[in-house]
Amino acid sequence: MDNRERNRALVEFVLLPTVFLTVALLGGVRVSAETGALLFVAPPLVTLLLAVMLLALFVRGGAVVLGRWLSGENAVLTNFSHALTLAALFFASAQAFNSVLPERGLLRWVFSFFFLWTLWQNQFAPFDARRLLRSLAALFGTAFVLKHLLLASVYAPDGGWLRRLAGVVLEGATLGTLDAQPFAPATGYISFFTLALYVGGLALLPPAPEGFPAGARGGDEIVGYAELTPGEPVREALPGDGGADEETLVEARERQRVRE
Repeated sequence: MDNRERNRALVEFVLLPTVFLTVALLGGVRVSAETGALLFVAPPLVTLLLAVMLLALFVRGGAVVLGRWLSGENAVLTNFSHALTLAALFFASAQAFNSVLPERGLLRWVFSFFFLWTLWQNQFAPFDARRLLRSLAALFGTAFVLKHLLLASVYAPDGGWLRRLAGVVLEGATLGTLDAQPFAPATGYISFFTLALYVGGLALLPPAPEGFPAGARGGDEIVGYAELTPGEPVREALPGDGGADEETLVEARERQRVRE
């Protein structure tokens, strides 16, 4: 095993599960404003629904090729490891939403509707994996600013009279249904680190484990190239229409030259 394969296996089997499990743990952590104690907020049911919709977007956008992560051609332990990675991705997605959702009141439902509407609209919009990653970074970034910067400053217990006045006006306009729960500023730092770790994990997540598809298709392509007749174009002899990499094409040309 060379260094490239070793690093790829390290990312696939160790780094990604660790990153997503860390996000799943930190997404529910809050710091009490009164005592400074660590609190854990369980993810509400709506975050599980949001995580399901988000994973459906991953599959639809090609960010996760489910048929290659879980395949009959993989070993049992490999499929088990891949299933754990996908499960960690699911719970990390739920906790990423939990990190930026208000804990109670009308604001939780406003934010939830915002996420649900955005994810539902994206189900029917054309996009690729890179565009999906940029969209998620903007989505979580917007929710983070609204919750941990704007609302946290309005409902901060040590805020000035102008902030308290703004909080009273908001409470009056919404008939007291906002009821945001204040936390210590450290909660915002934990949420920022959690979201950054989650987006970074998505950037490292390959659409499919590289060891499976390359080995499965490479042999078929080489057999097809070996059966080329002199003068037959190389590109037209592909078994599928997905193309091939440069090394495979060079090898095919060499085989064709020898036959000529």
